[in-house]
Amino acid sequence: MTSTPVAVAAKPKQERGRQRVAAILEAGAQVFSEKGYDAATMTEIAARAATAIGSMYRFFPSKESLADALLVRYAEHAVAEATALGERAQSLSLEELANALVDFRLSLQSERQFAIGLVDARGGRLENREAFRKAMLRTIAGILRNAVDGLSRTRSEAAAFVLLQMLKGVSEAANEKPGRRAALLTEIRSLTLVYLISLKQPPAA
Repeated sequence: MTSTPVAVAAKPKQERGRQRVAAILEAGAQVFSEKGYDAATMTEIAARAATAIGSMYRFFPSKESLADALLVRYAEHAVAEATALGERAQSLSLEELANALVDFRLSLQSERQFAIGLVDARGGRLENREAFRKAMLRTIAGILRNAVDGLSRTRSEAAAFVLLQMLKGVSEAANEKPGRRAALLTEIRSLTLVYLISLKQPPAA
């Protein structure tokens, strides 16, 4: 899906402006979640944020720019959480890391569903989506190199791609009924561990 150019949100320079932008983003997330992207209005979002509509338009010239900012916020949070996991990966056993990776994906579930809803409705800016994908791949590859001694950059990058595809199953499992959800997540944790262990071996010819 091709996205159309939109006016870019302005970045606040003062603390008061940053607080106002944070309030607008939170209000936007709430209204988009409750009503959907198409039905939500900037007037309602401004009221929810207790911000004058004129002030909101200074920071977010359009509903599209607000949606894009929310997608960027999700991406930055996801990468920050993955980076934090990478910083402690070396101290974890592979089993602990497998569980941490699954838990990481679970912790983002509600935000991820919201982001997917925005992308489906809005499309999102293609350059932002591609930048997020690349940043996440780099971060996961770094986690793997920290956890597996001697893992090459080339193999870690390929493994990061495979691992992220595997972890997509976490999102599907999270939507199942509790009993089946637990069983599926147990299997995903086991599969993730087996894959991590395999990275300690030379790749098959």
